[in-house]
Amino acid sequence: MKQFSGQVLFLDRSDINTDEIIPARYLTENTREALQPFLLEDLTLEGFNPATDLHGKSVIITRTNFGCGSSREHAPWALETNGIHLVIAESFARIFKQNMFNCGMMAIELPEETLNEIFSTYAGTKTHLITEFDKKRFILKNENRTHTRSFSLSGFNLALVMAGGWVEYADMHY
Repeated sequence: MKQFSGQVLFLDRSDINTDEIIPARYLTENTREALQPFLLEDLTLEGFNPATDLHGKSVIITRTNFGCGSSREHAPWALETNGIHLVIAESFARIFKQNMFNCGMMAIELPEETLNEIFSTYAGTKTHLITEFDKKRFILKNENRTHTRSFSLSGFNLALVMAGGWVEYADMHY
């Protein structure tokens, strides 16, 4: 099973599309690993530098409609090859969200009020997130605070995550 805990990258913007996650000019790459250096290369967000801000991060917390735009698996693959297996947002583009789960990754939706509180409390600080699957909750920690937030996940999507993705799930069950 993939790692769903770690340092958080806060992306305080809505409507981050798949072309910003992985630019279309790299879609001819032959391996997932070849996508690694280009993750979020075209993202326009004040104060964000993908060359320095991605290092060591394994969780993204962002706003609404993450993964909108073209429906391609390359966007989750680019996240995965960079060690980011969990994205938390208010909402996701439908196909992007399912592609995440099909890859054995998690796209978790939290209410706007909860995200506002998380951003106001933790953004701009070194924040660590721990995922507790058995209790369906996240624990957010920085040097000053610790908060627990519940999340929901369908039984099937949980099974995809636990198996490592759709192909692994199918191999186990069919």
